[in-house]
Amino acid sequence: MHMLHKATICLVLVQFLELTVEINAAAVPAVLVFGDSSVDSGNNNWISTILKSNFQPYGRDFYGGKPTGRFSNGRLPTDIISEAFGLNPAIPAFLDPLYNITHFATGVCFASAGTGYDNATASVLSVIPLWKEVEYFKGYQKQLRSYLGNEKAEEVIGEALYLISIGTNDFLENYYSLPLRSYQFSTVEGYQDFLVSIARGLLTELYQLGARKLSLGGLPPMGCLPLERTTNLLYGGDCIEKYNDVAKEFNGKLSDLVGQLNQELQGARVVFSNPYDVLLEMIKKPSSFGFDSAGVACCATGLYEMGYMCNKYNPLTCKDANKYVFWDSFHPTEKTNGIAARHLLETTLAEFFYDQ
Repeated sequence: MHMLHKATICLVLVQFLELTVEINAAAVPAVLVFGDSSVDSGNNNWISTILKSNFQPYGRDFYGGKPTGRFSNGRLPTDIISEAFGLNPAIPAFLDPLYNITHFATGVCFASAGTGYDNATASVLSVIPLWKEVEYFKGYQKQLRSYLGNEKAEEVIGEALYLISIGTNDFLENYYSLPLRSYQFSTVEGYQDFLVSIARGLLTELYQLGARKLSLGGLPPMGCLPLERTTNLLYGGDCIEKYNDVAKEFNGKLSDLVGQLNQELQGARVVFSNPYDVLLEMIKKPSSFGFDSAGVACCATGLYEMGYMCNKYNPLTCKDANKYVFWDSFHPTEKTNGIAARHLLETTLAEFFYDQ
């Protein structure tokens, strides 16, 4: 009788898991990604830019310990979100020649590390501008129609989940680092409004191209990135609160935009996926999440290194990235990405697990 009871429980569990996968697959047949290094799964490997991460120790905790061009020790939030919907646990990069439309049909990444809403931001490190990511998406649609047929392709395009994560570079790499935009926009609020107008244009264009399930990501507490804290050493290496305030203000404007678009774009479901609070909580209370350090990163000294300065020849790189909130001076560890992804899955993205 005991064995029968256990067998029944196992059968119910298997049926539940099968049902969950069926629900997920029916609700979201593909995950399509736009943005910057927070979600770039390797597109920068295939363009002429110095901003790359397709070398060790990047990817050391990824499948097979492989550096893929993801700016982390392992997977990105988008990979984890894709897996939660019963899809690919690692979303391929659109420019990677190892993959084709047979892989992209259930998920693809158009993102490029170092880019921003502003075309001028992409120009700083010669990366893919946002408008080009949209052009890649248009090319992807043609490939998808050829592969699946028009009817099935339109269904995938309409039911796919569109994840957008971008904006940090516009402020840290552009507005606060270079003179052009700060001269054109005398206040950061004016620059924020300029970026919001671009975000509006992006979401509207994706909608016109068939997108209906869209998640617009917010900014992290960017004043707490190890690179920014390093520049603040004269003040004890604390977070730069001015940058955090700008991120919060910008997030408020993006949230308002999402509310407006839900009224304007008939049939669209747009959500604002804000990572700010959960990331700040990890940074302020790292031990609550099992971290030892949030002020410095795992790679090298953890103060300023990223990209080629975070390499396998530096003996200072930590042994266990799970003890750190940040992998390099600008990007989170896989553990942090997982916590942030689960938070979004349980909040703003939860509604996409079921058809409506």
